[in-house]
Amino acid sequence: KSRFRKDTLAIRKAQPEKDLHSATICNRVAQLPQFVAAKTVMLYVDARSEVRTRSCLSDCLRSGERALDHYCEGDDLISLEIHSQDELAPGAYGILEPHAELRSQPERRIDPTEIDVICVPGIALDRHGNRLGSGRGYYDRLLPQLRPNTLKIALAFSCQIIDQVPTEPHDVPMDLVVTEAEAIWRK
Repeated sequence: KSRFRKDTLAIRKAQPEKDLHSATICNRVAQLPQFVAAKTVMLYVDARSEVRTRSCLSDCLRSGERALDHYCEGDDLISLEIHSQDELAPGAYGILEPHAELRSQPERRIDPTEIDVICVPGIALDRHGNRLGSGRGYYDRLLPQLRPNTLKIALAFSCQIIDQVPTEPHDVPMDLVVTEAEAIWRK
């Protein structure tokens, strides 16, 4: 896995026009009937060379969907409702996450079973929905807590699609991988 991670991460970093491709990816996601119908959407806030999600987050906040971001608590991702991107600040690994004072508000903490759609980053993905993450296992621990009908979407640039992602028994496949070129439903 480390070889795939290193090689694909280098390709993702070199991807030109990240902002343009990210806008296309976010538009594809925003047009999905499941996304439009969702009441609670969890997004990641992009860091480094990931697909840019801030415009998608803004769209969720404007549309009235309950928008969630997460923060790290020990080895787990905790879902928190946000009302504005102003409620985000650099946290673990320099990634934007909800301000620390929001974490003490129990009404902001959202159980993973309430999530209708979740969008996750990845380093490498395949056409079977398999995803190689950063290797810390945060999403591997969160995804099994979702309802079975929660739509799991990985956002990626086309250059991140490989023939086969190496998997382990704990890996949870994505239902859909959205790139700037296509939407790939799990086979």
